Amino acid sequence: MRGWRRSAAMAVAGSSIVALVLSGCTPQGSASIDVPEQVQGSLPDDTVAQLQDAVTSAMAITGSTGAIVGVWAPWSGTWVTGLGTQGPGGADVTADMGFRAGDVTRAMTCDIVYELAAAGTFSLDDSVSTWVSGLPGFDDITLRQLCDGTSGLGEYGAILRSQMLINPDRVWNARELMAYGIASPRRNAPGAAFADSDTNYLLAGLAVERATGEKLSDLIAERVADPLGLGATSLPGPAAAPPSDNALNGYWSQTNAEGAWNCTDPGDYTVSSASIGGADSGVVTNITDLGRYAQALATSALLPEGTDRFAAPVPVSPETPTWFTAAGGAYQAGSLIGQFGSAPGYIVGAFADPQTGMSVAVVLNNSGANQAAGAWLAWELAAIASKAPAAEGRSIPEAGLPWTAQQMRDNLGTIAICPPPAQ
Repeated sequence: MRGWRRSAAMAVAGSSIVALVLSGCTPQGSASIDVPEQVQGSLPDDTVAQLQDAVTSAMAITGSTGAIVGVWAPWSGTWVTGLGTQGPGGADVTADMGFRAGDVTRAMTCDIVYELAAAGTFSLDDSVSTWVSGLPGFDDITLRQLCDGTSGLGEYGAILRSQMLINPDRVWNARELMAYGIASPRRNAPGAAFADSDTNYLLAGLAVERATGEKLSDLIAERVADPLGLGATSLPGPAAAPPSDNALNGYWSQTNAEGAWNCTDPGDYTVSSASIGGADSGVVTNITDLGRYAQALATSALLPEGTDRFAAPVPVSPETPTWFTAAGGAYQAGSLIGQFGSAPGYIVGAFADPQTGMSVAVVLNNSGANQAAGAWLAWELAAIASKAPAAEGRSIPEAGLPWTAQQMRDNLGTIAICPPPAQ
């Protein structure tokens, strides 16, 4: 949820392995993800060592005591594990723990927008004011622009950050959040440029609820989680609660009056209300669900063939690399498609390559740092995994990424909030 965090400046500058695969149950009407068959077994030891070093370095940079990571390279193997502890001196993190998916929720909300458009429920070019009441003067903003991030609307989360800090249990009404969002100054004319804003996805969620007469939580279950077999993924009710019965503890470091970060005793935000995130960042999940969802998003597994969701991506900003664009509630980074961001207590990144099937997913348990850490760590892991040796009978895909693992490591170093532990 970018609004209550600093916006990301995307300029490029030992736990046991849990053998898990990207598969879920097969409910009625299940969706098929068209990617190469996954080699069963672990990634090679040298690749795992590089991946683990990347994650532990990012943990230190962000002040996180724990992380959960999943890397699936179909031609080589899998690495899914929990690293670190639940808190200073706490229990070990395990790979099956639940956490908040942050801005990955945006992609799921837009899955539903595109599904309903494909079914003829509405048009992507409908004005948002057609489907969300109380928006006088917003006829020039379309549903497509909400998902593309080109509406020009401002944020609500940035305004409410201090209230979220002191009262994470508060239940928010989506209409109240909408009022803050639409009152914020517009970033640009509709359709003119990308501008990161939580208000876009809040309105998209209200629109699909109006169009269907169903709650967004039910729509995510019926149209996203169930077809993909994501048994740990849902949009919770508004009552304050942890992300799951077996949750990764989530923390949020703050600065003191002198500007120093509290890295030794960060605030615990494991229990909070998902209502502040809602259609923007309210979903909870686990690492295997997140990795599978990244593959589904990248391959448009939930949508009819020929859907134009990612056909016309737009630059994220004039300062970002040309290979980093946005469309359809997701980001495209080179050949990868996915999302990244944060929710109170967690920074998340999840990306997949629709051609090779490579998928990476990670969560860090401190949301104090710049949420760009979720993207940069995922891309560092992808750069390492893309060079993993092929298993017998398989070959390494020819496709490459327009960055190196070291470039992403260097980027992460620019946003460090906590000193590394003493050697």
